[in-house]
Amino acid sequence: MKKISFILLFLSLNFVAFGQNRANHFNVSKRIAIYGYDPVAYFTEKKAVKGKKEFAVNADNVVYYCSSAKNQDLLIKNYKKYEPQYGGWCAYAMGKSAEKVEIDPSTFKIIDGKLYLFYNAYFTNTLTSWNKDETNLKNKADKNWGKIFK
Repeated sequence: MKKISFILLFLSLNFVAFGQNRANHFNVSKRIAIYGYDPVAYFTEKKAVKGKKEFAVNADNVVYYCSSAKNQDLLIKNYKKYEPQYGGWCAYAMGKSAEKVEIDPSTFKIIDGKLYLFYNAYFTNTLTSWNKDETNLKNKADKNWGKIFK
């Protein structure tokens, strides 16, 4: 009985640590990812749509707001399908310098069914730079994020 209890405690502590690790590395503001924008809407509506608190989804300690009950259900069923790449940090910065840089939720691109977000402020739109060297930057960003978030 003690062995089973120890195993359950070990598994539960690892689950909590994994969830906290995600929350520590993801781009969250006031505990909400993508500044409260609906991750599903990028795919279903092809635009950034502000989510609502009543349609919140906790995906392994990263909270997303959805804009509708339908989107909430889709996110609950498969949050990894809709979650932004690189923890919601700027894809260009992750590829260029492995930095966690804030994003503009309305500046995004979907590549091969994955959501990528970009910084866009003060006359700098990193999506434009990303598009000039997407393959190279994406490969570097994938490697850099793999080192940051294991």
